[in-house]
Amino acid sequence: MARTAEQKLKILYLLKILNEHSDEEHPLTIKEIQAELENYGITAERKSLYDDIAELRNFGVNIETIKSRSFAYYIADREFQLPELKLLVDSVQCAKFLTPKKTNELIKKIESLTSVYEASSLQRQVYVTNRVKTQNEQIYITTDLIHDAISANRQIQFKYYEWKLDFSTREKVQKVFRHDGNFYTVSPWALTWEDENYYLIAYDGFEGKTKHFRVDKMAHISILEKFPRAGADQFENFDIASYCTKSFGMFGGVEEDVRVVFDNRLIGVVVDRFGKDIFLSKYDDEHFSAVLKATISPVFISWLLSFGKGAKILSPSHVVEQIKKQVEDIKNMYE
Repeated sequence: MARTAEQKLKILYLLKILNEHSDEEHPLTIKEIQAELENYGITAERKSLYDDIAELRNFGVNIETIKSRSFAYYIADREFQLPELKLLVDSVQCAKFLTPKKTNELIKKIESLTSVYEASSLQRQVYVTNRVKTQNEQIYITTDLIHDAISANRQIQFKYYEWKLDFSTREKVQKVFRHDGNFYTVSPWALTWEDENYYLIAYDGFEGKTKHFRVDKMAHISILEKFPRAGADQFENFDIASYCTKSFGMFGGVEEDVRVVFDNRLIGVVVDRFGKDIFLSKYDDEHFSAVLKATISPVFISWLLSFGKGAKILSPSHVVEQIKKQVEDIKNMYE
């Protein structure tokens, strides 16, 4: 008897059912598999299912058998284990550059990588609604275009905005384009996730220097097909990790060697931020000194001030003066 189109797909539906409805705690008997197949309009004899399971095993699917009153089957080894999926869900939830809509869409896709039972444990840890998220739904198109431009070795242009207060309008927070609303033209070289935001690292040929831009604040992006990227020599040995470490809060500024004295108890904080390959020396029994390569910015200064008396800049002198001025300004503000 000729097999129907549904019957020809039986082994694929069998794999789908095992993927979605079985795990070590929830193995499926042949009778349960037959019932699930009937939902797809497919009838199957027990012997044919035994043969199909054997074929799937030959193909490389790790299907385990539990022997009790009857045989039961489950997918034992998946591409992602449950702890790995939880890590992915946590990362998606925490990513500020993802909108709430896209966050929920991605989590649903992650849930599809395991059984419905394990997926429910992922759903229990989802708390997206009140998280601070970007509102820019175009970020996915933007990142895709940037990747295309990098692959094609082409420059891009875009407009870049910031938020400004305007109490004369109903919407007090307004989007305002920088650069007098004109386009930025840069050579894209890398994308990085830093401080919970997605950044483009690019070379500005007009100013002859490396810059970074928050991807969720880019708009009207396009690839300049006639213009190959510039700045290849600057990026030949470019270290993204080092660049992000020095740029506190991804603020721009002048990179300098800063010598700082810290309480010994703060060694973990310093290593977490700058790594172990920094110049360290004993200052006294309770303090150590460290030479830090950092971009001098308000965020870097605020980072040091957050340790109170636990951190003190020794050099260079102009950075010491910046610290004194910021402390004095804060003091005056409260008087």
